[in-house]
Amino acid sequence: GMEWEYQAQVLLLVILLVAIFNFFVGSVIPTNEEKKARGFYNYDGAIFAENFGPDFRDGEGFFSVFAIFFPAATGILAGANISGDLEDPQVAIPKGTMLAIFITTITYLAVGICVSATVVRDATGSLNDTITPGMACNGSAACSLGYDFSSCKTEHCDFGLMNNFQVMSMVSGFGPLITAGIFSATLSSALASLVSAPKVFQALCKDNIYKALHFFAKGHGKNNEPLRGYVLTFIIAVAFILKSELNTIAPIISNFFLASYALINFSCFHASYAKSPGWRPAYKYYNMWVSLFGAMLCCGVMFVINWWAALITYAIEILLYIYVTVKKPDVNWGSSSQAITFVNAVNDALVLTAVDDHVKNFRPQCIVLTGDPKTRPALLDIAHSFTKNYGLCITSKVFVGPRIQTVKEMNSSMEKNQTWLNSKKRKAFYAAVACNNFREGVRSLLQASGVGRMRPNTLVIGFKKDWRDSRPKDIENYVGVLHDSFDFEYGVVMVRISQGFDISQVLQVQEELERLELERQALEAAIKEEEFKEGKHGICGLFNKASRFKMSKPDSKETTMNSAQSMHVGDINQRLMEASTQFKKKQGKGTIDVWWLFDDGGLTLLIPYILTTRKKWKDCKIRVFMGGKANRIDEDKAAMISLLSKFRIQFVDLYVVGDINTKPTKESWKFFEEMIEPYCLHECSKDPATADMLKKESPWKIKDAELEMCKEKNYRQVRLNELLQENSRAANLIIMSLPIARKGSVSDYLYMAWLEILTKNLPPIMLVRGNHKSVLTFYS
Repeated sequence: GMEWEYQAQVLLLVILLVAIFNFFVGSVIPTNEEKKARGFYNYDGAIFAENFGPDFRDGEGFFSVFAIFFPAATGILAGANISGDLEDPQVAIPKGTMLAIFITTITYLAVGICVSATVVRDATGSLNDTITPGMACNGSAACSLGYDFSSCKTEHCDFGLMNNFQVMSMVSGFGPLITAGIFSATLSSALASLVSAPKVFQALCKDNIYKALHFFAKGHGKNNEPLRGYVLTFIIAVAFILKSELNTIAPIISNFFLASYALINFSCFHASYAKSPGWRPAYKYYNMWVSLFGAMLCCGVMFVINWWAALITYAIEILLYIYVTVKKPDVNWGSSSQAITFVNAVNDALVLTAVDDHVKNFRPQCIVLTGDPKTRPALLDIAHSFTKNYGLCITSKVFVGPRIQTVKEMNSSMEKNQTWLNSKKRKAFYAAVACNNFREGVRSLLQASGVGRMRPNTLVIGFKKDWRDSRPKDIENYVGVLHDSFDFEYGVVMVRISQGFDISQVLQVQEELERLELERQALEAAIKEEEFKEGKHGICGLFNKASRFKMSKPDSKETTMNSAQSMHVGDINQRLMEASTQFKKKQGKGTIDVWWLFDDGGLTLLIPYILTTRKKWKDCKIRVFMGGKANRIDEDKAAMISLLSKFRIQFVDLYVVGDINTKPTKESWKFFEEMIEPYCLHECSKDPATADMLKKESPWKIKDAELEMCKEKNYRQVRLNELLQENSRAANLIIMSLPIARKGSVSDYLYMAWLEILTKNLPPIMLVRGNHKSVLTFYS
């Protein structure tokens, strides 16, 4: 642990300082003949001048020697690696690191200058190589000092700076102290690495980014020491030691250290470049461009030292990065990449505001009234089908009720629902508002959602299936939302599926079953633990069990009824769950039937086109239906084909329906009349006083005058359902122009009856109405 390592480092430092002092003292102690034969002559300017230039041998060069020397500087991160154990890291790390670099640099230079000024490069070690009077001198420093080592040019010599790795022991006053210093320096570096590296590795394992490494996350003792990491580090170290070739090991170590330094430098630069307020370096002389230069320098040196090792290192780093990117672990470091993404998004949004809207760049950007997204997944899925990678999709919920309660619920739901969207890989945002009623909340969403050009233009809403059982105020709010959408220049998409969208009850049942299952498992575990503690067997144990659990046989008739009821509920739930996932599945070969009854700007045609570009809908073909006059069907069809070809909308069939305005059958009309009967006022059949009273008591009811005025429109909606049943019963999806009720002229219940009769007993149907702004263009 850190305490033991700190105490050991102090002892090792004392030994190392004594050894270094011993070396410098030895360099000024007068040499003897034996040491002269081995190349040591005390300080001499001629020797220093001769050694000053480079003399690389055996294929070595500057960077190969640098690679061997570089591990001597790998203690730079020693402080950063143990930052969690420091009292004041932001002060201690810069000060300690800079002082360590300064002191070790001075020491390395001093040792290098000392040996280069006192020891020649080559020496034989033989006392017989002295120069006698009359012998010619070859001009070397050793020659001028009375020794002839010229034979080292043709033969291998064992002494001198280039040959003797123990030259510091020879120069020092007491050689064994240098050996002790070597062991001290080696053990000091080894201890620092052995303690700091497992700490960093343990932190990585705790993040659980790489699942296979989680075994090493466990800590031991009061300081949470990574004992498993210590063992792993020891094994790796021993494996390298067994190689027993320092010059081979050093470049590998240098390569990985340079890679880590490059990443650290680039991380500092990137954090500064992102200008995140959370990045506040306290070091006075910090500059981000120095960090970038350091990162580039490390990368360059890696390739110069060993290009293939550098490629392997970067390949490993890229694979690790890809793994993290694909797996998306549930961790949040507040990284600089998040900050730079935010900055880029803001800048791009600001640039976009300066660009005028153009029809060629129109795309549906939707507010989807899903409530909690997981409760209406099918509504989200169909909207996501034509917004994914195309436009904005905001799922939203309106919390209705007292402000204190609703705001609290709203705040607690924000992160939970956005997390659900992310986990289901839905490219959508979640927004919520708290208001007194549903209409006010949607109105707030319509006005305030989005930023600049990144704002919604289409409202997606589910059909209100329970409108007949709802309060008049709820119906008023629902229809009012549609009117508000058009007032704010939104397009509207209303979707209906046979089973409905809301699966909240099914989710509640599932959650309750999961809770009961957990309780059952906990109870079983408690029973087993109690039985284990009691350790009683035989008859006594059986009596004890019987006393704890009193079992009564249920009534067979009641059991049968409950089973039948649960099977019926389960069957309904199963159908509902299947319906809720129908838009997630790949749609087989079939058709998307488009009933284009009004010119709304082209949204009714654009949405099916976008759907057919999706992988799940690509096997579906578009069929177009339009209303026309019976006596000019061919002319209307030719004109529509020409128009669609200019819009470049691919379709397989086009039908002009000439009998769209004829009366429906008696059976269909009777069904419609029976449906609206509970909501009709029938004021004409009553005396004026009673009629006035009924109008005041139930202003929401359908008046006789309104029915008479809207008779043709009523016929039209019923007749359209008959035509849909006749032509599009087998379609995968129907997209149809949404009928609009004029404010003040058509009551809310009559309008809901239109929507009900129009979409009754059909495949999934989408009622679409643009805001009469063109969304299609002839020009590419």
